[in-house]
Amino acid sequence: MKLLKWLSVADRYYKVYLDKQLAPFGINSSQHMFLIKICDSPGIAQDSLLDMFYVHPSNIVRTIAALEKQGLVTRSPNDQDKRTWKLYPTQRALSVLDEVRAACEKTEALLLQGISEPDGALLTDLLMQAGRNITAELHIERKEDEFNE
Repeated sequence: MKLLKWLSVADRYYKVYLDKQLAPFGINSSQHMFLIKICDSPGIAQDSLLDMFYVHPSNIVRTIAALEKQGLVTRSPNDQDKRTWKLYPTQRALSVLDEVRAACEKTEALLLQGISEPDGALLTDLLMQAGRNITAELHIERKEDEFNE
């Protein structure tokens, strides 16, 4: 049960650390990945985020609403499906994107501190496999490509 304990510790405290890094931009550790994806893919359909992130649909709605309230994202009706939205980054989001990425990179570097580059790559691969294992057991289907992010 060492693995579960240390996954929990790493998860809990990297979020605390990343939250502090992201606070100046008005976002937190559960929002940054959505912001980056929207900035990288302007006009992305909100429902397509379900295939990218392993969270409940209501969490996506809440996160997008929070990003919109912070002035980082705008929504417009999806012409192909009026029940969903297309998401766009605001100029403010684009202006802080590099700093948000840098905060994420700094957090990853801290997590991998003292671990050689090959071992860090191996750890990432092993965690990706662990993610595949648990989602397969729970019958959660996602695009295979998304495991590579």
